[in-house]
Amino acid sequence: MHIPDGFIDLRTAAVAAALAGVGIAIALRDVRGQLPPRRVPLIGLAAAFVFAAQMLNFPVAAGTSGHLIGAVLVCVLLGPAAAVIVMTTVLVLQCLMFADGGVTALGANVLNMGVVAPTVGYTVYSALRRIGPGGLRSVLLAAGFAAWCSTVAAALACAVQLAASGAAPWNLALPAMGGVHMLIGLGEAVITMLVVAVVARARPELIDGTDSGPMSHRALLAYGGLATLALLVFVAPVASSLPDGLDWVAGRLAFAQQAATLQAAPVEGYSLDVAAASPAMATVLAGLIGAAVAFAVAWLVARALTPASRSPATR
Repeated sequence: MHIPDGFIDLRTAAVAAALAGVGIAIALRDVRGQLPPRRVPLIGLAAAFVFAAQMLNFPVAAGTSGHLIGAVLVCVLLGPAAAVIVMTTVLVLQCLMFADGGVTALGANVLNMGVVAPTVGYTVYSALRRIGPGGLRSVLLAAGFAAWCSTVAAALACAVQLAASGAAPWNLALPAMGGVHMLIGLGEAVITMLVVAVVARARPELIDGTDSGPMSHRALLAYGGLATLALLVFVAPVASSLPDGLDWVAGRLAFAQQAATLQAAPVEGYSLDVAAASPAMATVLAGLIGAAVAFAVAWLVARALTPASRSPATR
């Protein structure tokens, strides 16, 4: 769902960037005031995991594919403000380092996947948690439905931007983007539920909003790092090469030719030239670099926002 350069006009891009800026500012304020310092490294881990997971396109239907957005997953584990920071970090990195999403469309991509997705997703999730019966099953169902809603909401926001820019008529852009992402959202829901279930077994306090549990933060970081590494090494090289939802809609509605790449990127296409002889290794190396950078940037931002005086030592 990463919008490239050329799909939306500059006016729409500017409005989207301004709205995204407001959302980021609110998230930065909330993280500064509310994030437990012991969870700062978990923001880095979440960014690395989301970056890795977004490389894993899965086939959906009608010759298209989708990938995890991950906004609700981070909301459930770390809260909506942290999710905005994590998603923004990943999206900026994908744009500038991998040319995944256009520079002029960066504000729109951040708005859609970094602000709208976590906001809608967390609103749905928290509402369902309040009215649900409680227990892990209730948590998983709430997280899954919220993840589906977040995917559809982000897709509809993207459709509005495309239609406002004249890339496609309103009566075609909205149903096309919404329809295909209703299917993609099912994959988002399943993956979110699986990850939340695993984390709930190891660190139930992350789901409950407390800050103590049977597994130390260092152990969780180690296991999360291994999971991220496994995704990059064993799954990323065999990810689906089918066009994602936005690319499929662009081809169907005949505006795919408007796509452009206005900036050079050091690891364009998630592949390193030094490993060109082995496409799988090229993908793995690019993913490892991206995940490491995502972890470092998100961790540094969170650490800068969290005064050390509030922090007990990490276990």
